[in-house]
Amino acid sequence: MFGGIPFEHFAQGGGGRPRRPQKDVDTNQLYDALGLSKDCDEKELRRAYLKLSKTHHPDRGGDEKKFKEINTAYNTLKDPEKRAAYDKYGLDGVADDSGGGGPQEDIFSELFGRRSGAQRGPKKGPSVNHPLKVSLQDVYNGKTVKLAVQRKVIVGDVQKCVACNGQGAVMQVRQIGPGMIQQMQSACEECSGQGYMAKTKKEREVLEVHVEKGVKDGHKISFRGKGDEVPNMETGDINFVVNVKEHDMFTRKGADLLMTKKVSLNQALCGFSYKFTHLDGRVIVIKTKPGEIIQPESTVGNADIKMVPFTKQVPDEGLPSQGNPFVKGNLYILFRVQFPSTGDLSEEQIKALKAILPQPDENDEMDDDDEDVEVVHMEAADLRYFGKGGSEMSGGGEYDSDDEGPGAQGVQCQQS
Repeated sequence: MFGGIPFEHFAQGGGGRPRRPQKDVDTNQLYDALGLSKDCDEKELRRAYLKLSKTHHPDRGGDEKKFKEINTAYNTLKDPEKRAAYDKYGLDGVADDSGGGGPQEDIFSELFGRRSGAQRGPKKGPSVNHPLKVSLQDVYNGKTVKLAVQRKVIVGDVQKCVACNGQGAVMQVRQIGPGMIQQMQSACEECSGQGYMAKTKKEREVLEVHVEKGVKDGHKISFRGKGDEVPNMETGDINFVVNVKEHDMFTRKGADLLMTKKVSLNQALCGFSYKFTHLDGRVIVIKTKPGEIIQPESTVGNADIKMVPFTKQVPDEGLPSQGNPFVKGNLYILFRVQFPSTGDLSEEQIKALKAILPQPDENDEMDDDDEDVEVVHMEAADLRYFGKGGSEMSGGGEYDSDDEGPGAQGVQCQQS
């Protein structure tokens, strides 16, 4: 069990058993428009579409209505969900379910003679979303977890509600005055507004959820028809929404990984080697080249983020790409050079460093007794206060005065 938390119920789950298709429903019209049989595969479907669309294109002298029929048939059958609905319910199963007619319904009516107001396929219940927390290691390596779900299933036959005659709503008439009545429509209490009633029971099922390599945060892993069953509706889906937890070493962006490495000034100048364990358990050693100097983090225009060039494997040490795990992203390292603190270096060490390091300090000759020279010392500063010096920092204004005594009060102006 993943996380040890079974999903006990789905309060908002939708779904149910679909209605049976009518016996006289035609499920061959779209296939006939393309000259195909119902068992054709995707390649045959596309091949027939390309051939017929070229033949009947209006720019080549073809019939415009025939061209529209070909396009409508192909765009419907190339979608697996629409094709499955059409194979069950015909054109009624793929028409717009928004009610009152729509663009899709108008196209079918015009091209294939679909009768307006004909009974359509069942509506689909709402889907249920549940978060699925996974680690960055799971994203790198992939994982299959088992989750227990409990859902409501219909037992026995579905009965039409007598109180509302299957409409899901009842009309109430109320007299509000002499000769005046008010009609109000409300959801049927007998069937909870569903129009149909049936006995249900709870059913427990274990689902195997496959987390593919490189899966993105927010990706939905769907199980079709696994929601609660509701009378006279097609069963809804269960979606597990991937939620990738933060990692203590790596930061992810797409398929790339970013890690931060703190190095001392000694390591930045003289080189270093660093060993870490990657997300798949491999131990990787990063080593600087001889004479290579690690620059401290700077502006984006210079070297804020440095791609590690130490080995050929490093450019491909990011995450696998979702859908194509053989292509990986890159591993980036952001170096933070830690400089010595005040007092960490003795006078002997400072003299030795001045003699060794390039570009020694060239002090201007000066006389400490010269009255025209002012020696100042630096203090620690915070750039967040940059631009807030002077009266901005103290909160005073340009007309503040120190001449007033302790008991003095400012001039007050009152408008009457």
